Amino acid sequence: MKKPLNKTIVGSEEWCTFPSLKIPAIKARVDSGAKTSSIHASNIQSFTRNGQTWVSFEVYPIQYDRKTVVRCETPVIDRRYVKSSSGSREKRFVINAPVNIGSDIWEIQLTLTNRDSMGYRMLLGREAMSGRMLVDPDASFVLGEKSQNEITKLYDIKNPTKSGLKIGLLASDPDLYSNRRIMEAGENRGHE
Repeated sequence: MKKPLNKTIVGSEEWCTFPSLKIPAIKARVDSGAKTSSIHASNIQSFTRNGQTWVSFEVYPIQYDRKTVVRCETPVIDRRYVKSSSGSREKRFVINAPVNIGSDIWEIQLTLTNRDSMGYRMLLGREAMSGRMLVDPDASFVLGEKSQNEITKLYDIKNPTKSGLKIGLLASDPDLYSNRRIMEAGENRGHE
């Protein structure tokens, strides 16, 4: 891939790795309209270690997967108000973390927030991209796509999450033709 003006061309979404947080892959929305980068974090707890403020938090790095979790601890560098895309202000912890995108690694600032209602677990803002990247909004995963099998291996997922529902059918005769057909229809649609 050419690097005009020594900048890497990226798509509107890319895979990121955070080695220091033990996050081998997280899909990020690349957003030059957002100033700061943020990562989906839950159970955020601050504590003191050796006289310095630290934070522990959990990251659910895979979209639509509430089972795969990475527990993180890192020093806090700041706590600041950030304005969300909806216009509301939220006070967030800010951390430094080296990010690996494509073949490049550099340190960025990340704010910790609940991004459950957002489509992406991470937002890569313009401060992290400044001087390094150009965004092609028509492209995705310019620096490489990851398959579901790769993600499963990276996170050592033993039983990949199924997206269907678990359905129970209360019946006096589970072998009744209509009951079997209901269960088959559910299984054919990915439900258990």
